[in-house]
Amino acid sequence: MNSDSQDIGSTKPYLIRALYEWCTDNGLTPYLAVRVGPGARVPMEFVKNGEIVLNISFDATSALNIGNDEIRFKARFGGVARDILVPIGQVTAIYARENSQGMAFPVDADVESADSGEAGDAQAADDQGAPPAASGPTRLQPVKSNISESEDPSSDPPPSSPRPGGAHLTRVK
Repeated sequence: MNSDSQDIGSTKPYLIRALYEWCTDNGLTPYLAVRVGPGARVPMEFVKNGEIVLNISFDATSALNIGNDEIRFKARFGGVARDILVPIGQVTAIYARENSQGMAFPVDADVESADSGEAGDAQAADDQGAPPAASGPTRLQPVKSNISESEDPSSDPPPSSPRPGGAHLTRVK
């Protein structure tokens, strides 16, 4: 049996784990941008335009498990402990809060098809100048959305300015 006929898994969970480790090794705060869809268990009151950004640092989470199919952890939102579950296919980016360095991913087709019936969310994103969701499985875009995180946003330092050249993830409050 040659390698072409084998069912090879996605590189996405491996890249997420690698960037998480890079952030923590360098004293940076890893943020996970998620396009909320079927199977996600996140605090819906913090979801804006179908997206949520989660602080997945060691200090903000407990029992973090970045698996091949899903990411699970416990975190506090407004002082209330929550169990969080994010399917890997719904992760749109992982990046460092301090310098916006990281990687964006295409959204899986099943998440996009679930979003297609949400014209109100798409219109709200257009009104706020946010880019539309990626239109194909290979198109990558920076994440621009209102950020909800697992820690109190008022205690965060101001975001750093983006580096010149290329797309960057921007933190918007």
